[in-house]
Amino acid sequence: MKDVQMEGEIVFESHMSSALERALTYAGEEGFVASMPQLLHARTHADYDNIIWNTWFTSYSEESVVTTPQGNHVIVAIHGGGIFASPERYERVYRASVDRSNVDGFTGQYAGKITQQEARDVLEGKLPDGTEVPVYPYEEFKQGISDLPPIRYGVIIDYELARQSLRGYEEFEILKDDPNMIVRAGGVEANNAYLDKYRDRYNTKKMGVWHPYNRVDPNEPQTRVIFLAGNHGGWGTGDDDFHLYGYDSEYGIGGDAMMGGMARYVSVAPVDISDSLRHIPFVS
Repeated sequence: MKDVQMEGEIVFESHMSSALERALTYAGEEGFVASMPQLLHARTHADYDNIIWNTWFTSYSEESVVTTPQGNHVIVAIHGGGIFASPERYERVYRASVDRSNVDGFTGQYAGKITQQEARDVLEGKLPDGTEVPVYPYEEFKQGISDLPPIRYGVIIDYELARQSLRGYEEFEILKDDPNMIVRAGGVEANNAYLDKYRDRYNTKKMGVWHPYNRVDPNEPQTRVIFLAGNHGGWGTGDDDFHLYGYDSEYGIGGDAMMGGMARYVSVAPVDISDSLRHIPFVS
Protein backbone atom coordinates (compact mmCIF):
# COMPACT_ATOMS: atom_id res chain seq x y z
CA MET A 1 0.00 0.00 0.00
CA LYS A 2 1.33 3.43 -0.91
CA ASP A 3 2.13 5.89 1.85
CA VAL A 4 2.31 9.32 0.20
CA GLN A 5 3.55 12.38 2.06
CA MET A 6 4.46 15.90 0.96
CA GLU A 7 8.23 16.37 1.26
CA GLY A 8 10.37 19.45 0.78
CA GLU A 9 13.64 19.45 -1.13
CA ILE A 10 16.21 22.26 -1.12
CA VAL A 11 17.25 23.33 -4.61
CA PHE A 12 20.36 25.53 -4.80
CA GLU A 13 22.04 26.93 -7.91
CA SER A 14 24.36 29.84 -8.60
CA HIS A 15 21.93 31.08 -11.26
CA MET A 16 18.37 31.97 -10.25
CA SER A 17 16.64 30.72 -13.39
CA SER A 18 18.46 27.37 -13.17
CA ALA A 19 17.40 26.96 -9.54
CA LEU A 20 13.80 27.74 -10.36
CA GLU A 21 13.80 25.31 -13.28
CA ARG A 22 15.00 22.48 -11.04
CA ALA A 23 12.56 23.43 -8.28
CA LEU A 24 9.59 23.42 -10.65
CA THR A 25 10.67 20.10 -12.13
CA TYR A 26 10.87 18.50 -8.68
CA ALA A 27 7.48 19.90 -7.66
CA GLY A 28 5.76 18.63 -10.80
CA GLU A 29 2.05 19.06 -11.35
CA GLU A 30 1.06 18.01 -7.83
CA GLY A 31 3.62 19.96 -5.81
CA PHE A 32 4.68 23.58 -5.43
CA VAL A 33 7.66 25.85 -4.85
CA ALA A 34 7.43 27.49 -1.43
CA SER A 35 6.38 31.13 -1.25
CA MET A 36 7.35 33.46 1.59
CA PRO A 37 4.16 32.72 3.60
CA GLN A 38 4.85 28.99 3.21
CA LEU A 39 8.48 29.34 4.28
CA LEU A 40 7.44 31.29 7.37
CA HIS A 41 4.66 28.78 8.10
CA ALA A 42 7.19 25.95 7.89
CA ARG A 43 9.52 27.73 10.30
CA THR A 44 6.70 28.42 12.72
CA HIS A 45 5.98 24.69 12.93
CA ALA A 46 9.57 23.41 12.84
CA ASP A 47 12.18 22.86 15.55
CA TYR A 48 14.92 25.48 15.69
CA ASP A 49 17.60 22.97 14.72
CA ASN A 50 15.81 22.20 11.44
CA ILE A 51 17.58 23.39 8.29
CA ILE A 52 14.60 25.65 7.54
CA TRP A 53 15.83 27.90 10.37
CA ASN A 54 19.52 27.70 9.60
CA THR A 55 20.14 28.90 6.08
CA TRP A 56 18.74 31.49 3.69
CA PHE A 57 16.06 30.90 1.07
CA THR A 58 14.65 32.45 -2.06
CA SER A 59 10.87 32.62 -1.89
CA TYR A 60 8.45 31.99 -4.74
CA SER A 61 6.96 35.40 -3.93
CA GLU A 62 7.46 38.68 -5.70
CA GLU A 63 6.58 42.35 -5.26
CA SER A 64 5.89 44.53 -8.32
CA VAL A 65 5.74 48.31 -8.52
CA VAL A 66 2.73 49.16 -10.70
CA THR A 67 0.72 52.24 -11.66
CA THR A 68 -3.05 51.78 -11.78
CA PRO A 69 -5.18 53.06 -14.67
CA GLN A 70 -6.23 55.88 -12.32
CA GLY A 71 -2.57 56.92 -11.92
CA ASN A 72 -2.06 55.58 -8.40
CA HIS A 73 1.20 53.83 -7.50
CA VAL A 74 0.78 50.45 -5.78
CA ILE A 75 2.74 47.33 -4.87
CA VAL A 76 1.30 44.05 -6.13
CA ALA A 77 2.60 41.09 -4.13
CA ILE A 78 2.04 37.67 -5.70
CA HIS A 79 2.70 34.52 -3.67
CA GLY A 80 3.18 31.16 -5.36
CA GLY A 81 4.53 32.38 -8.70
CA GLY A 82 3.74 35.68 -10.39
CA ILE A 83 5.17 37.48 -13.39
CA PHE A 84 8.50 35.74 -12.80
CA ALA A 85 6.93 32.32 -12.31
CA SER A 86 9.09 30.75 -15.04
CA PRO A 87 12.84 30.45 -15.68
CA GLU A 88 12.28 31.86 -19.17
CA ARG A 89 11.01 35.15 -17.75
CA TYR A 90 14.20 35.54 -15.74
CA GLU A 91 16.27 34.84 -18.83
CA ARG A 92 14.60 37.72 -20.65
CA VAL A 93 16.01 40.03 -18.00
CA TYR A 94 19.47 38.48 -17.96
CA ARG A 95 19.91 38.47 -21.73
CA ALA A 96 18.53 41.95 -22.42
CA SER A 97 20.64 44.85 -23.63
CA VAL A 98 22.28 46.84 -20.85
CA ASP A 99 21.01 50.04 -22.49
CA ARG A 100 18.90 51.73 -19.80
CA SER A 101 16.27 52.66 -22.42
CA ASN A 102 15.66 48.99 -23.18
CA VAL A 103 12.19 47.80 -22.14
CA ASP A 104 13.64 44.53 -20.82
CA GLY A 105 16.56 43.94 -18.48
CA PHE A 106 17.38 45.49 -15.12
CA THR A 107 16.37 48.84 -13.71
CA GLY A 108 19.06 51.13 -12.35
CA GLN A 109 18.60 49.47 -8.94
CA TYR A 110 18.66 45.94 -10.43
CA ALA A 111 15.00 45.09 -10.19
CA GLY A 112 13.55 43.19 -13.14
CA LYS A 113 11.77 45.43 -15.64
CA ILE A 114 8.22 44.38 -16.53
CA THR A 115 6.11 45.51 -19.45
CA GLN A 116 3.15 47.86 -19.21
CA GLN A 117 0.92 44.95 -20.22
CA GLU A 118 2.31 42.73 -17.47
CA ALA A 119 1.79 45.56 -14.99
CA ARG A 120 -1.84 46.07 -16.06
CA ASP A 121 -2.55 42.36 -16.01
CA VAL A 122 -1.07 41.66 -12.58
CA LEU A 123 -3.42 44.22 -11.05
CA GLU A 124 -6.23 41.87 -12.07
CA GLY A 125 -4.38 38.71 -11.10
CA LYS A 126 -3.64 37.78 -14.72
CA LEU A 127 -0.20 36.21 -15.09
CA PRO A 128 2.01 35.54 -18.14
CA ASP A 129 1.57 31.75 -17.84
CA GLY A 130 -2.17 32.13 -18.40
CA THR A 131 -3.10 31.64 -14.76
CA GLU A 132 -5.56 33.97 -13.05
CA VAL A 133 -5.26 34.29 -9.28
CA PRO A 134 -7.39 36.19 -6.76
CA VAL A 135 -5.96 39.57 -5.78
CA TYR A 136 -7.05 41.27 -2.55
CA PRO A 137 -6.74 44.91 -1.45
CA TYR A 138 -4.52 45.21 1.62
CA GLU A 139 -7.28 46.61 3.82
CA GLU A 140 -9.41 43.53 3.17
CA PHE A 141 -6.43 41.17 3.45
CA LYS A 142 -5.50 42.58 6.86
CA GLN A 143 -9.01 41.88 8.14
CA GLY A 144 -8.60 38.23 7.11
CA ILE A 145 -9.74 36.23 4.08
CA SER A 146 -11.83 33.22 5.09
CA ASP A 147 -11.17 31.29 1.88
CA LEU A 148 -7.60 32.43 1.21
CA PRO A 149 -5.96 30.06 -1.32
CA PRO A 150 -3.18 27.99 0.29
CA ILE A 151 -0.64 28.46 -2.51
CA ARG A 152 -1.22 31.23 -5.06
CA TYR A 153 -2.80 34.67 -4.61
CA GLY A 154 -2.00 38.37 -4.64
CA VAL A 155 -2.30 41.45 -2.42
CA ILE A 156 -2.36 45.08 -3.58
CA ILE A 157 -1.00 47.68 -1.18
CA ASP A 158 -0.74 51.43 -1.68
CA TYR A 159 2.79 52.47 -2.63
CA GLU A 160 3.06 55.16 0.04
CA LEU A 161 1.90 52.76 2.73
CA ALA A 162 4.50 50.21 1.60
CA ARG A 163 7.17 52.92 1.33
CA GLN A 164 6.50 54.17 4.84
CA SER A 165 6.58 50.60 6.13
CA LEU A 166 9.50 49.64 8.33
CA ARG A 167 12.98 49.30 6.88
CA GLY A 168 15.67 48.11 9.25
CA TYR A 169 15.75 46.27 12.55
CA GLU A 170 12.56 46.77 14.56
CA GLU A 171 10.97 45.39 17.71
CA PHE A 172 8.57 42.49 17.33
CA GLU A 173 5.45 44.19 18.64
CA ILE A 174 5.92 46.93 16.06
CA LEU A 175 6.51 44.38 13.28
CA LYS A 176 3.20 42.71 14.12
CA ASP A 177 1.38 45.74 12.68
CA ASP A 178 3.78 46.40 9.79
CA PRO A 179 1.97 46.29 6.40
CA ASN A 180 4.82 44.70 4.43
CA MET A 181 5.33 42.03 7.09
CA ILE A 182 1.61 41.20 7.15
CA VAL A 183 1.55 40.79 3.36
CA ARG A 184 4.76 38.75 3.27
CA ALA A 185 3.72 36.45 6.11
CA GLY A 186 0.29 35.68 4.65
CA GLY A 187 -1.89 37.63 7.08
CA VAL A 188 -2.02 39.03 10.60
CA GLU A 189 -2.38 35.71 12.41
CA ALA A 190 0.43 34.04 10.47
CA ASN A 191 2.66 37.08 10.98
CA ASN A 192 2.10 37.11 14.73
CA ALA A 193 2.83 33.38 15.01
CA TYR A 194 6.09 33.64 13.06
CA LEU A 195 7.34 36.69 14.93
CA ASP A 196 6.67 35.05 18.29
CA LYS A 197 8.54 31.91 17.22
CA TYR A 198 11.47 33.95 15.88
CA ARG A 199 11.66 36.09 19.03
CA ASP A 200 11.55 33.13 21.40
CA ARG A 201 14.50 31.35 19.84
CA TYR A 202 17.07 33.44 21.70
CA ASN A 203 14.80 36.03 23.30
CA THR A 204 15.80 38.27 20.40
CA LYS A 205 14.76 41.92 20.70
CA LYS A 206 14.49 42.89 17.02
CA MET A 207 14.25 41.51 13.49
CA GLY A 208 15.22 43.00 10.15
CA VAL A 209 12.76 43.87 7.37
CA TRP A 210 13.79 45.59 4.15
CA HIS A 211 12.22 47.19 1.09
CA PRO A 212 13.52 49.39 -1.76
CA TYR A 213 10.65 51.86 -2.10
CA ASN A 214 12.52 54.93 -0.83
CA ARG A 215 14.92 54.78 -3.76
CA VAL A 216 13.09 53.43 -6.82
CA ASP A 217 11.11 55.26 -9.49
CA PRO A 218 7.45 54.27 -8.92
CA ASN A 219 6.65 55.26 -12.51
CA GLU A 220 8.83 52.42 -13.83
CA PRO A 221 7.10 49.00 -13.68
CA GLN A 222 9.44 46.56 -11.94
CA THR A 223 9.56 43.40 -9.88
CA ARG A 224 11.71 41.88 -7.13
CA VAL A 225 11.57 38.54 -5.33
CA ILE A 226 11.75 38.29 -1.53
CA PHE A 227 14.53 36.54 0.37
CA LEU A 228 14.56 34.97 3.83
CA ALA A 229 17.74 35.03 5.92
CA GLY A 230 18.70 32.35 8.39
CA ASN A 231 22.44 31.99 8.88
CA HIS A 232 24.43 31.85 12.11
CA GLY A 233 21.72 29.81 13.78
CA GLY A 234 19.63 32.92 14.38
CA TRP A 235 22.47 35.05 15.73
CA GLY A 236 23.35 38.38 14.19
CA THR A 237 20.42 40.56 15.17
CA GLY A 238 21.78 42.04 18.38
CA ASP A 239 22.18 45.79 18.85
CA ASP A 240 25.84 45.63 17.87
CA ASP A 241 25.23 43.58 14.72
CA PHE A 242 22.88 45.78 12.72
CA HIS A 243 25.53 46.42 10.09
CA LEU A 244 25.24 42.87 8.77
CA TYR A 245 23.95 42.33 5.23
CA GLY A 246 24.16 39.68 2.54
CA TYR A 247 24.04 35.91 2.27
CA ASP A 248 26.27 35.36 5.30
CA SER A 249 24.17 37.40 7.75
CA GLU A 250 20.93 37.16 9.69
CA TYR A 251 19.23 40.19 8.15
CA GLY A 252 15.63 38.97 8.53
CA ILE A 253 13.44 39.33 5.43
CA GLY A 254 14.79 41.20 2.42
CA GLY A 255 12.85 42.66 -0.48
CA ASP A 256 15.53 44.88 -1.99
CA ALA A 257 18.01 42.39 -3.46
CA MET A 258 18.87 42.34 -7.16
CA MET A 259 17.02 39.98 -9.48
CA GLY A 260 19.99 37.78 -10.16
CA GLY A 261 22.73 35.72 -8.60
CA MET A 262 22.28 32.68 -6.40
CA ALA A 263 18.98 31.12 -5.40
CA ARG A 264 17.91 28.53 -2.86
CA TYR A 265 14.31 27.39 -3.25
CA VAL A 266 12.28 24.85 -1.31
CA SER A 267 10.35 22.57 -3.66
CA VAL A 268 7.55 20.46 -2.20
CA ALA A 269 6.16 17.34 -3.87
CA PRO A 270 4.20 14.19 -2.95
CA VAL A 271 6.55 11.28 -2.28
CA ASP A 272 5.69 7.61 -1.81
CA ILE A 273 7.63 6.73 1.34
CA SER A 274 6.49 3.11 1.47
CA ASP A 275 9.53 1.95 -0.53
CA SER A 276 12.01 4.51 0.81
CA LEU A 277 14.91 3.90 3.19
CA ARG A 278 14.57 7.36 4.69
CA HIS A 279 11.54 6.61 6.86
CA ILE A 280 12.19 3.15 8.30
CA PRO A 281 13.98 2.36 11.60
CA PHE A 282 17.23 0.37 11.44
CA VAL A 283 17.62 -0.13 15.21
CA SER A 284 15.10 -0.91 17.92
